[in-house]
Amino acid sequence: MIAIVDYGAGNVTSVKRALEHIGRECSVTADSAALERAERIIVPGVGHFRATEAFASTGLGAALEREIAQGTPVLGICLGMQWLFESSDEAPELSGLAVFRGRCQAFPVTVKSPHVGWDQLEIGGTSRLLAGLSSGVFVYFTHGYAAPLVKETVARCSYGAPHTAALERGNLFAVQFHPEKSGDAGLAILENFCTC
Repeated sequence: MIAIVDYGAGNVTSVKRALEHIGRECSVTADSAALERAERIIVPGVGHFRATEAFASTGLGAALEREIAQGTPVLGICLGMQWLFESSDEAPELSGLAVFRGRCQAFPVTVKSPHVGWDQLEIGGTSRLLAGLSSGVFVYFTHGYAAPLVKETVARCSYGAPHTAALERGNLFAVQFHPEKSGDAGLAILENFCTC
């Protein structure tokens, strides 16, 4: 069973429908105990970084931290990825989980923000999550803040400036774009996550 974490941010239903489309059993939950029983966990999200406050107030954050440490496959999507960093300029008073170093920052004033629409991935190195995809594949983004490039970055996007589009470390995966809205490429990524 794949647990989709509902912490009050948007896009939970779209993720559930995409998983069901590829024949995967999943459930939406706000129960930290359910995460312990899950075989895989997805942390989706559309919205303000402030939505991540729910992780602390509900116990979901501590449960996710334990599952990540135990090696349960976890996929963070959009806001779910940004929460894995130390912080975001969108809500500088809040801390992220700090699994990855760095702060998510606003786009430079030279480009329109938020970054909404189809854009290309620049895939570099070996990635289980992006297996079978070629650099230059288009995926769907919608975000106003961007994660820095880190050693775990496996794909980047160059909107305004290069930033992380996908990263992975062990069984922890994260993408800034929305695989559930990225057509066949996105479904392939979700299938890769389900079989990693």
